[in-house]
Amino acid sequence: MRVAPLPADQWDEAVDKALSGLMPVEMRNPDTAGNLVATLVRHPKLTRGFLRFNFHLLYGSTLPERLRELAVLRVARLTNCEYEWRHHVAIGRAAGLTDDVIAGIERGEADDELDRAVLAAVAELHHDSVVSDSTWTALSAHLDERQLMDLVFTIGCYGSLAMAINTFGVEPDASTDAER
Repeated sequence: MRVAPLPADQWDEAVDKALSGLMPVEMRNPDTAGNLVATLVRHPKLTRGFLRFNFHLLYGSTLPERLRELAVLRVARLTNCEYEWRHHVAIGRAAGLTDDVIAGIERGEADDELDRAVLAAVAELHHDSVVSDSTWTALSAHLDERQLMDLVFTIGCYGSLAMAINTFGVEPDASTDAER
């Protein structure tokens, strides 16, 4: 671990201010916030800015939840981000992803045309930093312009987050051990 979660005795007014309005007060402590937030709050201003963007993608995006989670899980797999994978398996299941679909995401396979296009977009952005014309066309047959934009930013945001998690050495929370 390169950047440890902020110890409980160092959660101060700056940390509370960074998280206020983004997380309910009962979640704004090291016991319930989780290892990722507890690590990010070492830099309160960055945390606030990043979480506002991330929470838009998670809660305010035009992208259907199921597709968002399909994309996030594929990002987690391609980046070998165990923390992100474990958290989003549970979120993905709640959004309607079955265990068979999740197993397919791990392999980079999908039965549905739109799901295949989303997985392709993740792979293309991960490897080439651009979605190919053929994948864009396939996505455009199902998604409107704002959904396409939200998809690209979701893939980018969770890719960036995976890089930070992996680099900082954020360990999965004990509550996600069952999601392996």
